[in-house]
Amino acid sequence: MNRDSDKNALDYHRYPRPGKIEVTPTKPLANQRDLALAYSPGVAAACEAIVADPASVADMTARSNLVAVVTNGTAVLGLGDIGPLAAKPVMEGKAVLFKKFAGIDVFDIEINERDPEKLVDIIASLEPSFGGINLEDIKSPECFMVEGRLRNRMNIPVFHDDQHGTAIIVGAAVLNGLRVVGKDIKDVKLVSTGAGASGIACLKVLEGLGLPKENMRVFDRDGLLHPGRRGGLEPHKKMFATKTGSIETLSEAMQDADIFLGLSGPGVLKQEMVRSMARDPLILALSNPLPEILPEEAQAVRPDAILATGRSDYPNQVNNVLCFPFIFRGALDVGATIINDEMKLACVYALAELAMEEAPDTVVAAYGGIDFKFGRDYLIPKPFDPRLILKLAPAVAMAASDSGVALRPLTDVEAYRQQLQRYVFESVLIMRPVFERAKSQPKRIVYAEGEQPLILRAVQSVVDEQLARPVLIGDAATISERINQLGLRLRPDTDIDIVAVDDPTDHNSQMAARMVHAGQADGIICGYEDYFHTHLQHIVDQLGLASGVAQAAAMNIVILKQGVYFICDTAVTPEPDAEQLADMTLLAANVVRRFGMTPRAALLAHGNAGAEDTPVAARLRQAVDLIRARDAGLEVDGPSRADAALNDQIRQTVKPDSPLHGQANLLIMPNIDAAKIGYDLIKELGEAVTIGPVLLGLAHPVHLLTGSATVRRVVNATALAVVDAQVAAVQSHDN
Repeated sequence: MNRDSDKNALDYHRYPRPGKIEVTPTKPLANQRDLALAYSPGVAAACEAIVADPASVADMTARSNLVAVVTNGTAVLGLGDIGPLAAKPVMEGKAVLFKKFAGIDVFDIEINERDPEKLVDIIASLEPSFGGINLEDIKSPECFMVEGRLRNRMNIPVFHDDQHGTAIIVGAAVLNGLRVVGKDIKDVKLVSTGAGASGIACLKVLEGLGLPKENMRVFDRDGLLHPGRRGGLEPHKKMFATKTGSIETLSEAMQDADIFLGLSGPGVLKQEMVRSMARDPLILALSNPLPEILPEEAQAVRPDAILATGRSDYPNQVNNVLCFPFIFRGALDVGATIINDEMKLACVYALAELAMEEAPDTVVAAYGGIDFKFGRDYLIPKPFDPRLILKLAPAVAMAASDSGVALRPLTDVEAYRQQLQRYVFESVLIMRPVFERAKSQPKRIVYAEGEQPLILRAVQSVVDEQLARPVLIGDAATISERINQLGLRLRPDTDIDIVAVDDPTDHNSQMAARMVHAGQADGIICGYEDYFHTHLQHIVDQLGLASGVAQAAAMNIVILKQGVYFICDTAVTPEPDAEQLADMTLLAANVVRRFGMTPRAALLAHGNAGAEDTPVAARLRQAVDLIRARDAGLEVDGPSRADAALNDQIRQTVKPDSPLHGQANLLIMPNIDAAKIGYDLIKELGEAVTIGPVLLGLAHPVHLLTGSATVRRVVNATALAVVDAQVAAVQSHDN
């Protein structure tokens, strides 16, 4: 790293507070009652319950979601034996990855003990505290002994990531590399340099995948592993010592080799060795930061070579974060007592299968807009692929259950996969009832910008989740070409319908509106291109407003740890009058109910009712009267201060006669400025997940996007449009 990079890294670790992790309570501790429940005397009840049933510790404490990342600092990254204190930043980093990618809590534990026997005793004594142990940066060969002893002594998963994490990713890369070039794993010849922890683990996994041991040639720093080598071999190396005839050197072994696996050091593999390999060789040069051979050097002599490294600046990065969070997620969720070979191989196959699916927009965005498609430069998924947890954790959990090591065996894989969705799209919990209702009776939804790549990716998800029958406006040839370029599986006339633009002088949203008006579609998704209000005007001109509604409105949904909040009007009416405020509140309340939630509406102002007599307060009071006259069952209050609406204790003090019970979830702002400012502040400062804007008050189901829309936002809008269409159909039938 250069001097600027070093400074940035040091500043990152120092500011605004030292380190990368903290402990956050999951229960309130706001009053004497909370204190009595959290600690003495209430905590004694939880202790007694665990004495009576030790398994109930999973229900009473965080243990079943808590992993210890443990090291003695004897082999830290490429830094070597730097000791446990200097290893702490790495272990904190590992903790962050566990939490970020799989929602697993971690305590990092750095142990000042070099004696492997004593290290085993110390780690084994931690079992009451943790649901799993992740061993990290312990030097070879001690790491083999430490893990083996702990696996035998402890009744929780013990996983040395340097070994098995690397091995799992390598296994998936080899499977897919051979799939690309049409070779059978049982017939290939492999040469490996490096017989340390990760090297031996990789060979074990590859053997489990079907690569015969006799087809492997393994080298360490002293040369080829073979049974008669002078000085003998350590036990972990002896298992891969094979009779090799006249072969002695790496150059000789590389002749006609199909796979090179490097876990050794920079420059080990020479161009002349690569030149002698079999057709379409697979080269995994994983030494970091400098690989055994640079990809450009290998491809200069063998353009047909497929390369993988441990670096992020080349294709096919072998990165352990693709594995360890998700193998622990699956193991913890079924109470696995060990991570066995069946679980590791299940993870390999799941990882390989995922790479063959099209990459989601989140991955494309994270990597500068590159479209990843299965092939030579995309053998394994990217670390920021949100589907990893949905694919790998269920595969691991099922393998643990089937192999008999799960204390809580998995019985419903699909239900478990739905539970895991909360780690991927936080909007999924609130959207679930909408999705289920949409799937029960899909409708025809027309997408005005049908040629756009983001829309096509979203439509693929809509088809996969069986939410709607998509109708795309655009040129059929262009859409088909982009489907192929993006690696999607959409089939025109089977999965989707394509409709050519009928009037080139019109806006596509105008054509979409005509289709809905003519009964050729049931709802519209538009607005990804051009201005929000341009699309809105076209829709209103063509389709009009719902009966009895004077003005459309836009509502945005923000999802925070504290709860879910619906905010309007964020985009349509600058200064709504009392009638418009009443309309938007009642329309929004109906949407809240579709999410399976009880609406509690607060019309917000700078003061509570009676505190100030301003034009805004008068308008809000009038709106509240109109709302109560039209929906007496709706909990609504206003004018109300925001803190009183959201905090029950404040409201009981300053407004004890308020009809609200608990926290308001539907926040009606006095004007568009307040709504948009409030929404943006909450979204940015509160680390919120958002849904919307949701359009209210139109005569037909229409949802407008913005240029910042994501695939998930488009999919959410589609589900809402389908449910809107279902409700409209029922109302039309009743009338």
